[in-house]
Amino acid sequence: MSDQRVVERQSVTTPSSDTTTTPYPDTVPSPAETVTQGSVVSETVRHAPSGAEVARRWVVFIFGIVQALIAVRIVLLLADANQANQLVRFIYDVSAIFVAPFEGLLHSNAVRSGVSVLDLAALVAIIGWTILEALILAGVRIARREP
Repeated sequence: MSDQRVVERQSVTTPSSDTTTTPYPDTVPSPAETVTQGSVVSETVRHAPSGAEVARRWVVFIFGIVQALIAVRIVLLLADANQANQLVRFIYDVSAIFVAPFEGLLHSNAVRSGVSVLDLAALVAIIGWTILEALILAGVRIARREP
């Protein structure tokens, strides 16, 4: 994830001017008079994200996966997805790990309407994990070198 670019610098030197003989010392000499020697220097500059930036990216990635799993869980429960399906079962099982700390915070963990279920604990879990993510990102931001 490093950015690489070539920087070219041209250094130009001018002859020393004698201000006592020049009638107008503030005038600019012609281009033919100014350039006596020049050189082009090429150097490679690498730009890479700081450690804090890499940490920020990982935190956002990991919490994004957790939040996506919980959101898919909510949608599957609302749609009354077939729990015998392996993918649905996998999402329920994995997301249950992240919803479990938030179960029991409210008097009811779910609201039912027919076969659809609105998982209130999962909604609270998304909010909780988002707040935790924001706190961790604030801590990482403190460690950043950049202004």
